[in-house]
Amino acid sequence: MSVAQPAAADPTRPGWHPWRDPLLWLAAGFAVLVFGLPLTKPLFAAWFPQLERPFYEADSFPALVLAHVLLVGASSLIAIVIGVAAGIFVTRRSGAEFRGLVETVTAMGQTFPPVAVLAIAVPLIGFGAWPALIALSLYGLLPVVENTIAGLEQVPPAARDAAEGMGMGPARRLWSVELPLAAPVILAGIRTSVAINIGTAAIASTVGARTLGTPIIVGLNGNNLAYVIQGALVVGTLAVLADLALGRVTDLLQRWKRA
Repeated sequence: MSVAQPAAADPTRPGWHPWRDPLLWLAAGFAVLVFGLPLTKPLFAAWFPQLERPFYEADSFPALVLAHVLLVGASSLIAIVIGVAAGIFVTRRSGAEFRGLVETVTAMGQTFPPVAVLAIAVPLIGFGAWPALIALSLYGLLPVVENTIAGLEQVPPAARDAAEGMGMGPARRLWSVELPLAAPVILAGIRTSVAINIGTAAIASTVGARTLGTPIIVGLNGNNLAYVIQGALVVGTLAVLADLALGRVTDLLQRWKRA
């Protein structure tokens, strides 16, 4: 699960200064890294003088970042929709008996290696982004399902009783009361799922998907450590940036909940 982070600067509060916000600094640093990485070519040439091509140039890093973000975004969206729906279903009276089955299946989805899912999917649907989309969607389900269940179960019974007393039906009570109160916990699971998928998406390049894992895979195959470092540096920074951004949203939701 997500590790608790220190309270972040709140851009909605008076006295907030952008130049003191670590999220904005990290976002700016990431942009400089992605677009300015080609300028480090002489540095990598000096660091790895034995390599004929010390800088990855088969694809531009901005294009790889975009492809990586699109793949992670699509797979995370699928995991969120299915995971939240499954969590809601098993916390309703009609789906309570399926809770054990849902938790077991989603746990298996994360313990089953994504490489194995890719190996099974490729013969069926071919190379490219589709096998990676399936593998990442399955891999990101568990944190979303677990946190959706935990968040809904933590909704105070008094809030449900008050909503029922106001004449709200089950559907309206869910959307107007339960989900808003459970949102910080659910978002924490989404945060974990997205962070997992950002790192795991790198292996999608083994089946022909275009991601930030491409220079890493090429570097490993060609014994080119410089390529591996370049790809890993961008992937790692992207994961930290996404985690910090989602953490900011979680902090804002928790402040709203306390208010």
